[in-house]
Amino acid sequence: MFSGIVEATARVVAIEHDGGNVHLTLTCPFAGELGIDQSVAHNGVCLTVVRLLETAEGPAYTVTAMRETLERSNLGELREGDEVNVERSMVMNGRLDGHIVQGHVDQTALCTDVEEQDGSFQFTFKYDTSKDLVRRGYFCVDKGSVTVNGVSLTVCRPTEDTFQVCIIPYTYEHTNFHNIKAGSRVNLEFDILGKYIARMQSLL
Repeated sequence: MFSGIVEATARVVAIEHDGGNVHLTLTCPFAGELGIDQSVAHNGVCLTVVRLLETAEGPAYTVTAMRETLERSNLGELREGDEVNVERSMVMNGRLDGHIVQGHVDQTALCTDVEEQDGSFQFTFKYDTSKDLVRRGYFCVDKGSVTVNGVSLTVCRPTEDTFQVCIIPYTYEHTNFHNIKAGSRVNLEFDILGKYIARMQSLL
């Protein structure tokens, strides 16, 4: 379980393809504190640490993304040198600064516009939708929560298949949002509470 408050950005230092799986090796400020079997969210995707190692860039770790994960997220598009938003699992006796994030990405979205607004930034994203997806809770509501590349954000001006988020300078600088531009693909996790409500409504 995560909160959507990104701790740092990790840098991809190696990628290994193994059948339908991809092993990603990354380094980040807390890599030396990780243990085998620990869960870390990568662009919002919960992955398990399977190996610890030392590299020229310092402590690093490896996680494995399987086919289902690669099909639902942007992790399959990563290249060596790319930045990834990372967050360790939530401590249950701490404050929930973001919202309840499972680390289970639902689908990707396409950035269609980035607008600077006197120091802050407004991003517009477009995602696939259908009546079936809406029944599963894959939609946004105004002032609701959504996770974009692992970042807990508040939805602005949602339409049937788009929404906007506003990013303050700190978030822009300390996550990989500074690399997102029109045409970039991002990971989405919709609000788990909304999913449960949508599911119950569909069964009534």
